[in-house]
Amino acid sequence: MRLLIVEDEKRLALSLAKGLTAEGYAVDVVHDGLEGLHRAGEGVYDLVVLDIMLPGMNGYRVCAALRAAGHDVPILMLTAKDGEYDEAEGLDTGADDYLTKPFSYVVLVARIKALLRRRGTGGPSPVISLGAIEIDTAARRVHRDGSEVTLTAKEFAVLEQLATRAGTVVSKAEILEHVWDFAYDGDPNIVEVYISALRRKLGATLIKTVRGAGYRLESR
Repeated sequence: MRLLIVEDEKRLALSLAKGLTAEGYAVDVVHDGLEGLHRAGEGVYDLVVLDIMLPGMNGYRVCAALRAAGHDVPILMLTAKDGEYDEAEGLDTGADDYLTKPFSYVVLVARIKALLRRRGTGGPSPVISLGAIEIDTAARRVHRDGSEVTLTAKEFAVLEQLATRAGTVVSKAEILEHVWDFAYDGDPNIVEVYISALRRKLGATLIKTVRGAGYRLESR
């Protein structure tokens, strides 16, 4: 499952991202409402954790814009405010749940799991088919020409990042942010090592290098 956190309190956002990553989720973080709207609008997330008080565009407007554009991704709104009026306004704009700061991390995780369960089979298929390659993002299994290919956890995470955006270029920085820790300060060329491993296992032509930009997984 891939989550997006839109929260301008950077320490809180990064703390949540670290905890949710440990829970087994893939997590992206942005700190601005406009950027949050752009990223959520890509349609690759299973759930959005959305703060209300944001620079650029507040959470109410982000939520309303996503719903107006037809996006049904579950949205859990966060706010330092409390009171029935604020909750009603958040839910009226299309939010699925509402959590007031300060909140318990355990409660946050429980709410996220409940929303994901509620969405159930109504969400997109967990299986991504790309020619001879089938990627089951729920079971975390990959098949090539009907035969299962064994991948390490990191190899699968890199592949999933590319597959959810098949046909578009994904930068090395985006892969590092998504697959490795947000505070990773090691050699960024580690991405190339995993790309090479995926090419050996899944085919040399599956992942294209776009010089100076990143990598593109062929969608054919």
